[in-house]
Amino acid sequence: MSRIAVMGGGAWGTAIALSLAHRGGHAVMLWAHSPEVAADIRDSGENKAFLPGVPIPRQIAVTSDAEEALRHAEIVVSVMPSHHVRASYELFAPHLNTEQLLVSATKGVEDGTYLRMSQVIADVLGRHHLNLRCGVLSGPSFAQEVAAGSPTAVTIASADAALASLVQREFGSGTLRLYTNDDVIGVELGGALKNVIAIAAGIVAGLGLGYNSTAALITRGVAEVTRLAVACGGSRETLAGLSGIGDLVLTCTGALSRNRWVGIELGKGRQLQEILSDLHGKVAEGVRTTSAALGLAKQYGVEMPIAEQVEAILTAEKNPRQAMQDLMSRPGRDE
Repeated sequence: MSRIAVMGGGAWGTAIALSLAHRGGHAVMLWAHSPEVAADIRDSGENKAFLPGVPIPRQIAVTSDAEEALRHAEIVVSVMPSHHVRASYELFAPHLNTEQLLVSATKGVEDGTYLRMSQVIADVLGRHHLNLRCGVLSGPSFAQEVAAGSPTAVTIASADAALASLVQREFGSGTLRLYTNDDVIGVELGGALKNVIAIAAGIVAGLGLGYNSTAALITRGVAEVTRLAVACGGSRETLAGLSGIGDLVLTCTGALSRNRWVGIELGKGRQLQEILSDLHGKVAEGVRTTSAALGLAKQYGVEMPIAEQVEAILTAEKNPRQAMQDLMSRPGRDE
């Protein structure tokens, strides 16, 4: 039996906590940053703010106290939005110890530093003289479907093979299958960059451009994501797996994708801030990741034409139809 702290009370954190609880054999505690969200979950037995309609069993302890959540945890699962990771680990650090295992399940690239989430965590903990074993969990996984027990397959990546095997064993169940991988770079970048392509796919749908356009966009998006991940040290094979093509296809085509929905609304002509306000606190990671991805691409001299056009649309530099026309009018090249 493992004591597991799931640090993040959004939809994905709640879904992971539910999956672990339904599997059985663990003591699971869910930490929410907001005391109001934590209290509402405890009182109503449901995360009304982020995962409404899904019962949360009483065996999942819920708190907004980081010290309480981390005090006895053997495995710490990191599930907060990417732009909160650095501040969260500054809060967590005094309550962590080197015997604990970290699993990062946040998908994103930090704006400004262009660090992957595991690098952000290591940077913060290093300043506190902590060095914890860490793995990365990623793959095609809508929170609502994981919470409902729909069969799902994801990847746990770590340079520490023993850690990856342990998480595979402790998290795996009849509805959640984990594959191990040692390519942390490829897994993290695949999970982060696909959100940018999903916004583009949504824009295509919002413009009503059809299935041909969507297929072309997704295929060239795979090439774009793979190009940057490989330049950063990731493996091409990883990007052809669950945390690459698998996650990208899901997010670009699934109706539950927030990033795709943002793109659809942009394609319809709505303004970004108006769209984001309709998410009511939920996060579309691709909005922030786009500029970070382009910064990372510049560092490595990698061309990312789709991400460039998405950024131009997000900043209102171009309207969506002009951006798509500019993509189509680029000089011809070999595939």
